[in-house]
Order: sequence, then structure tokens, then C-alpha cells
Amino acid sequence: MPPLPPLLGARLAAMEQSGDTAPDDSGGFDDALDDAELRTARAALAQGRRQAARSLLLHTGDDWDRRGHRLTALAREPYAVAWASDWLVAEPGSAEAATLYALAQVRRALRGKEDPDVAREACATAAARAPADPTPWLGRLRLARTLGPEHEVLGTFAELRRRHPEHHHAHHLLLARLAERPSGGRAAEDHEVYDLAELAAAEAPADSPLAVLPVVAYAERYRVLAATGLAAADPAASGHWSGPRARRILRAGFDWWLEWEHDEHPRRHIDLNHLAHALSCAGRPAEAAPLFQRIGPHATAAPWSYAHRDPRAAFRAARARALGPRKK
Repeated sequence: MPPLPPLLGARLAAMEQSGDTAPDDSGGFDDALDDAELRTARAALAQGRRQAARSLLLHTGDDWDRRGHRLTALAREPYAVAWASDWLVAEPGSAEAATLYALAQVRRALRGKEDPDVAREACATAAARAPADPTPWLGRLRLARTLGPEHEVLGTFAELRRRHPEHHHAHHLLLARLAERPSGGRAAEDHEVYDLAELAAAEAPADSPLAVLPVVAYAERYRVLAATGLAAADPAASGHWSGPRARRILRAGFDWWLEWEHDEHPRRHIDLNHLAHALSCAGRPAEAAPLFQRIGPHATAAPWSYAHRDPRAAFRAARARALGPRKK
């Protein structure tokens, strides 16, 4: 992927946050998704027992997407900073404890409960303990995506991508930020976030879930357009997914899923939700139906929450259109 151009324009102060950065305190969505081992370790950690989390992270090893997924979910727990601090006292050299502490501080900074510089320093400490691990850089990117200047976003993404070129979460964060660039007078379907997403998908291996990035880019751009009044608050009525480029990327994303679905990828339900959302908004419930069946109980807040909708209600309505009402 060639170097990215500078981000354009000022950030929009009232911009709705993307799913990767927006806090969800409703209890309606579980970041663990279908990772049963993660849920078990998280429950033990909530009871003050860190051995299960320690074993889980050691077992995860250098499966970087899974490691990032698990650490990010653990870091969302209310007492994650305290847990990680205690862990560091017991094991001062633990890279896992340092990374959990860093991601938990990032979470606090994004919620306005910690100085962002404290979180940045924690990420730097964790990165020094595990130079090959992209996860501390994921924490730094989550922070930069919302609070950092453009050079920090791009530089952090470059460092992370150098360690894991196909990092799923990192690409989603970058697209969320790039979608907020002004269009520069370009046609609606020519925004640069679409170009970047298609380029990243084309450069990834054929079986890479980065193939769904163009679909993600459409959702993120809709989030921005709806927030600025340039698209209807009802995504199905907005026409956003009806143009030639949108139809092409939806077909490509759906075809990729039919051929290459990865049951083992830790964040696959995020891609499934994006595909189901896009097909629903494009008025293609028959194609969305098998995706809803695969999603099962693992709905995600994004992109169903975009345009300030109730994500649970939006998901259920789209699922009912595709599969029919559920029996109680």
C-alpha cells in the first residue's frame, strides 16, 4: 500500500463516533463475540483471578488479530486498570500485563477519565516490552483515531501494519478516520476512503477478511454523511448503497463471504454485521438472510447504530425483514 496523503480539513466536533471508539454501556452487545475462552477468562478476571486471563493470552501467542481482540475486550472491563496494575506488581516483566494496562488506559482516555498522555506512555512501555507485537500500537491507534493529530494516526498505522500487514482492527480504525475527510468536491461514490479500502482489499491475500473493507468504508462514510445532514437518517431511504460502485462492492463482498468465510477469525462477526447491514440497506433481504443466520446472537453495535439509531432495534428490524419475525 502506498503512503497515505495527509488528512484533510478539521475534525467535526459533533461527529458520531464509529463503533470502534464509541462507548457502549448498554450491556446489549458483547465484545467477546463467540470467543468462549475469552468470556471464561473475563469472568475469572472480574472475580480477581487473573490466572485464566494470563493463560489465555500466553496461549494466544502471535495470533495478532486474536490477541488484539482478546486484550481489547478485557480492557473494557471496569476494573481492568487495577487488575493489570496488580498483575504487573506480581510479574513486573509481563508483556501481557503491560499491554492490558495500556489498552485499559486508552479506554479510560477515550471516555475522558484519563489524560491521553498517560495512555500514550503506557502504550509505549508495552511496545518496548514486546517489539514484535502490534497490540500496543493498536491501543495507540485507537487513541489517535479519536484524539490524535493526523500525523499520529498515519504514523501509528504504519508501525502497526509493519508488524502485521493484515491487521483487521487497525484497518477498520483507519477507514473510520479517513471517512471523515471532506470530499473535496468529488462525486459521492468517489471519496478517497473507498479507493483506499479497495486498494487494501486488492493487496491482501485472496482469503483475507480485508476483502470486506470496501463494505466497511461505505458504512463509515454513511455515518459521516448522516451526521452532517448530507444523507437521510434512515439508511435504507438514503440511496447510499444504490449506486453502481456500491452495488459492485456489495456483490464482491458477498461473493468473497460465500467462497472464503473464515469461521475461525476472531472478528468475523463484525464483517458479517457489516455485510448484513449493507445488504439490508440496499433492499436485498434475501441475500442478507444467510448472514443473519450466521450472525446468530452475535450482533455488533456498529454499523447498526449509525445515524444515531438504536442498534438493537435496527438489527432486529433488518433481521425480521430477512428471516421473518422470530418466535418467542
